[in-house]
Amino acid sequence: MSRLFVVLLTFMGGIVMTIQPSINAKLAQKTGVIESALISFAIGTLTLILIVSASGSGTIKGIVDAKWWELSGGVMGAFFVAVITCSVPRIGTTASMAIIIAAQLTIGILLDHFGMFGFKSLPIDLKRLMGILMMGIGIFFILKK
Repeated sequence: MSRLFVVLLTFMGGIVMTIQPSINAKLAQKTGVIESALISFAIGTLTLILIVSASGSGTIKGIVDAKWWELSGGVMGAFFVAVITCSVPRIGTTASMAIIIAAQLTIGILLDHFGMFGFKSLPIDLKRLMGILMMGIGIFFILKK
């Protein structure tokens, strides 16, 4: 898979990640926040079952060798979908996404700095800290009424 293709897929993932909370929030008006998250995950699970059935190259049997924390992504995903479904109608898509991105960048810097999960260590530097500070300033203005 080429680097450009990965970048484009990631960009498309960002687009979808921004649209999904509004769609889930509309569904939540009819079903409830947690119920909307459940429906979203159920449909996502069915979609993945079809994809794995058609073209999966890995093995689900590997789950028996997984550590407990390697399985925690589903819990984190459910938490994220429920929180963002709740926040978008209250503070807006822009504010919700800005806060999420700032949190992701902040934790990302720490994960990189300490080489967490066995990945390459990338030390914290002034440029990265300034980027996060500017995100914080941007969030302040986005939330300011």
